[in-house]
Amino acid sequence: MSTAGVDAYLRRLGVGQPTRPTADALRELHLRHLETVPFENLSVHLGEEIVLDGKRLLDKVVEARRGGFCYELNGAFGALLAALGYDVQLLAARVYGDGGRLGIPYDHLALRVRTVDGGDWLADVGFGAHFHLPLAFGERGEQEDPGGTFRITEAGADAAGARGGHDRGEAADLDVSRNGRPVYQLEVRPRVLGDFTAGAWWHSTSPLSPFTRSPVCSRITGDGGRITLSGRRFTVTAPDGTRREHEAGTDEEVLALYRDRFGIALDTVPTARGTGTGTGG
Repeated sequence: MSTAGVDAYLRRLGVGQPTRPTADALRELHLRHLETVPFENLSVHLGEEIVLDGKRLLDKVVEARRGGFCYELNGAFGALLAALGYDVQLLAARVYGDGGRLGIPYDHLALRVRTVDGGDWLADVGFGAHFHLPLAFGERGEQEDPGGTFRITEAGADAAGARGGHDRGEAADLDVSRNGRPVYQLEVRPRVLGDFTAGAWWHSTSPLSPFTRSPVCSRITGDGGRITLSGRRFTVTAPDGTRREHEAGTDEEVLALYRDRFGIALDTVPTARGTGTGTGG
């Protein structure tokens, strides 16, 4: 990632160049990413190809000022962090769905980030409603966050009775939970971006994927709330959880919401390509 590319990415986030790759700088970058780069699946419904290539991801997020889903957002954010001097590992996760069922392999991409001041963090700017600030990777107690109460614990056996890892606790799979409910099961073995190609293809094409159900675009607001446009329904969620909903009546109103509330300029309204009943990250 070039110096010019780093500068352009930081301008997109509205932050200056960190002097050192510290935990405090990571927290600021993480929160600003969630506030400025939307979680969205619009490419799926616009017929745009999703390619897990570093340059393509940066072109989309930085140059085109778009968002994306987990593979794109965490892939691009991980590249930025690495360019800033952080030690970054890509981790694969499977998302918990209805009945505690786990999703497909490479269901989700998250980041393990080590900082120059000795921090070891779980970062994730690609999951929608999730933690606002990185979680301490090695902490096994509750971690309070504006997005809820989170906890990282060693995962139990899966539906086949198998446990991840290799007998050592540090190599075991981990469960990440929010407000007492498991969100996803995380592998600790480092991966490369290309490993997630099959997962990205499945989530962008399968009728069982949640991302083929309806166009969704969402981001955190400056006060810690959230705005979401799902199809034509625009929802404003306050920090205390209260919600206001509005149904956009015309294509012009939908395009204005994308432009004015998410910074995404589109020529046409994304059209839902299908329905699904699965889970995803």
